[in-house]
Amino acid sequence: MLSGDTQVAAVIGHPVRHSLSPAIHNAAFAALGLDWAFVAFDVAAGATTAAIDAVRVLGLGGLSVTMPHKDGAALAVDRLSADAEALAAVNCVVPSGNGVLVGENTDGPGFLDALADQGVSPDGLRCVVVGAGGAARAVIRALAGAGAAELTVVNRTPERATGALALAGTVGRPGPPEAASDADLVVNATPVGMDGRSTPLPGVRFGPGQVVVDLLYHPPVTPLLAAAEASGATVANGLGMLVHQAAHAFRQWTGEEPPVDAMAAAAAAGLRERSAGTH
Repeated sequence: MLSGDTQVAAVIGHPVRHSLSPAIHNAAFAALGLDWAFVAFDVAAGATTAAIDAVRVLGLGGLSVTMPHKDGAALAVDRLSADAEALAAVNCVVPSGNGVLVGENTDGPGFLDALADQGVSPDGLRCVVVGAGGAARAVIRALAGAGAAELTVVNRTPERATGALALAGTVGRPGPPEAASDADLVVNATPVGMDGRSTPLPGVRFGPGQVVVDLLYHPPVTPLLAAAEASGATVANGLGMLVHQAAHAFRQWTGEEPPVDAMAAAAAAGLRERSAGTH
């Protein structure tokens, strides 16, 4: 039952109607019996600063940030965490008292937690990341910090690859798509495959012992994952990362340990509804 005491958190994006964040967070609040509610606001590009200011004005308990506002949010908050500063992008705004807003980026930690769910530690692994955008950069920084032995970035635009590689430190290097065939861990951080037909690594052969992760989660099984699984590789989509990055935000907003199982169940149910065309 919503009341005048209910604490509100939100996600901003454009478009945002498709977001699974309300289902994920509201399931977490319900599981712990917290008097919180989570809503989505469609905020047009260019209005990021006004939306961040609204967190102060409305006294929101927290804010998730998705495209196209992650870069602008990094400029609009008062302080940045180390990850958010390195990535120059914010996906989570945390009120810290006296109107001060801290910008966080929970994508990298969320990715590592999702890997851990698969029993995978990046320490000592040869990794390939396809892409050099925001999600790719978060993954690259996280893998490098978690001890990856090699980190190859595959990207069509050399300039963007150079910027992403800077986050990998001494283990980073550019490489061709074929590098994925010999990697221990392969991560697709591009939109290629969202159509259900394309793959970012055409012609690359996978095998047992490899782990292939596609950060896309709609469709749940992309052509990349289907090919990798058919070849004996271990595969995972991006739903785990989505849930765990939300869990990190939940912890910072509420101070409570997130009920990850409830959040994951809500995310999976929301994805099934979307796939069925009912959401």
